[in-house]
Amino acid sequence: MLLTVGSILVMFACNKSKEKVHNTTNLKSNKIAMIKYNARGIINNTNSPHVKLKSIDIGDCHWTEGFWADKWKQAEETMVPYMGELLKGDVGHGLNNFKIAAGLKDGKHQGWWWHDGDFYKWMEASMYIYAVNNNEEIVKELDQIIEIINKAQQENGYLSTPSIIDKNIKPFSNRRYHELYNSGHLLTSACIHHRITGKTNFLDIAIKHADYLYDLFVPITPELERFGFNQTQIMGLVEMYRTVNDKRYLELAEQFINLRGTYEINDTTATKGYPIGDMVQERVSLRKETEAVGHAVLALYYYAGAADVYAETGEKALIDALDRLWGNVTNKKMYVTGAVGQTHYGRSSRLDKIEEGFIDEYMMPNMTAYNETCANICNAMFNYRMLTLTGDSKHGDIMELVLHNSGLSGIGLGGKDYYYSNPLRKIEGALDYEKMNVEFPERQPYLKCFCCPPNLVRTIAKSPAWAYSKTENGIAVNLYGGNNLETTLLDGSTLKLSQKSNYPWDGEVDIIIEESKPEPFEISIRIPTWAKGSSVKVNGKTVDNIVAGSFAKIGRPWKTGDIISLEMPMETKFIEGHPRIEEVRNQVAVKRGPIVYTLESPDLPKGTAITDVYISSSEELRPVFKPDFLGGVITIETDLLIRKDNLESMYNEVKKPKMENYATQLIPYYTWSNRGQGEMTVFMPIIWD
Repeated sequence: MLLTVGSILVMFACNKSKEKVHNTTNLKSNKIAMIKYNARGIINNTNSPHVKLKSIDIGDCHWTEGFWADKWKQAEETMVPYMGELLKGDVGHGLNNFKIAAGLKDGKHQGWWWHDGDFYKWMEASMYIYAVNNNEEIVKELDQIIEIINKAQQENGYLSTPSIIDKNIKPFSNRRYHELYNSGHLLTSACIHHRITGKTNFLDIAIKHADYLYDLFVPITPELERFGFNQTQIMGLVEMYRTVNDKRYLELAEQFINLRGTYEINDTTATKGYPIGDMVQERVSLRKETEAVGHAVLALYYYAGAADVYAETGEKALIDALDRLWGNVTNKKMYVTGAVGQTHYGRSSRLDKIEEGFIDEYMMPNMTAYNETCANICNAMFNYRMLTLTGDSKHGDIMELVLHNSGLSGIGLGGKDYYYSNPLRKIEGALDYEKMNVEFPERQPYLKCFCCPPNLVRTIAKSPAWAYSKTENGIAVNLYGGNNLETTLLDGSTLKLSQKSNYPWDGEVDIIIEESKPEPFEISIRIPTWAKGSSVKVNGKTVDNIVAGSFAKIGRPWKTGDIISLEMPMETKFIEGHPRIEEVRNQVAVKRGPIVYTLESPDLPKGTAITDVYISSSEELRPVFKPDFLGGVITIETDLLIRKDNLESMYNEVKKPKMENYATQLIPYYTWSNRGQGEMTVFMPIIWD
């Protein structure tokens, strides 16, 4: 359907029981928009030619019961509102910056230079909540905020409040001001707002800004060739292309990829004040790169953006590079929790200074592991895109791993305090937190560098839209948890189904067909790699050839009342690291289903050091559900061994140490640090009996 923007009618349904029609007008560039009724995904890949799994529409799925329903409800009632209070008030100062830039308030810019982008992420999270609950007050408030942003935007389309407020900062004079990071989140948030509401007031701002970026960067000049280092703008530009069908935006997104590795790596006036080279993935072109290097968030946003570009262009060199880099991250630089970015400060294998990022392969410290929450979320974002491109279930496994572990660990169980870094071990007194800028002994109610909290909260808010994907003739089940899905398949037919499960605590999942077309179609069920021995039945009859680490594809005519029953063995297992990971030699982690477990000092005798605890291979690992503990979790009860001698010297003579048994429990990693300060470890030395 091709419509002039001045008369676009966008039909959408946040609640599928109602259909709403919006008359949208006044797109500033008078562009022609290609908008299809089934093109409202988080990544709008319905018309992308090189995608195997297409996004369901935002609002098609909502969690109904269990783990993710509880998390989503908390996002609706606590996480998003509380974050809004911070960012609209004097603590977060996000909205104040836009008011000052708009001339509506006196004052100075506060927060880091990328704070605008973090405010846009909160706006995006709010829209995902609205897509499910239809609370019109959310849209009303956002309209008021959008009007302020509109007044702050400069006549030429420029929009980054630090430079608008502080006239000493010339636009695009130095890349450390992260203007393109702000741009990327502006463009993405505006596209999501338009898809969900049908309105164009935010999209108008984004179009004006995207036009400004194109005019500024095309053709590229030496002064600007190194600015595209914080790659959210690639994803944002591709979404703009998908939304308004302006191919210039896709051209510019691809240009930001092509520029990497084409110039000499020296400091210039545009780069001073921020590390260069591998830190920002500019030493080697993406198509030739063999190793994930540099700042982990920058790298994974880069890879996710390149995946979006590949979805439109189909360039083989891009997907080959992304497959290669995925393997390097996952198999040589990722933690057992799905976390990435091993260090706060270090160097790359090519000897460039690194901050908050990747270092050598298999170099995986536990206590000083950085594992920025944003990087972990970006790992899930990259894998979601790779899942859509390849249809390979291994990418769904990583999404699931991050969501249940190193993503959720970034926020407290109350939904109001945050961690920036997510180590795998904490030892009292080992780190001097007074000398650190983003590591803390406990989660904080506000972080001056606020990029991680809204990134995590928007991910929880949009998680229903990750649960399913549309296939060529059917639907793929990516994530598990109680939910309802009401969508249209790619042929336009209606599909309604519900999912009943107490996942991740229980491995049983029932998928019930509520309504479908009479013709045969395929339902693809992701069988996690860890779920060896899983079984699938349809109406009680066993489905053959179920293979862990793949999609079980069931093609047949379906009817109302049909039930697919998936049963995944939820064994509690020891996990050991690769022999080259020196920090975990002769140690194991404990994992049950997708959940990684940890030992915390509140579950040990007072004064016991976490480093004195050993786990025995002969002791039973008993899963016990505790509904009133840490929000309702399964703990792993077992007997551990506590070493009783003291090691005071750097090196000590040793004989067989005295050990005492202690009955205790392990808790899910994401719940640690919710019972006061203490020690924690994921990996423990094992004694094999």
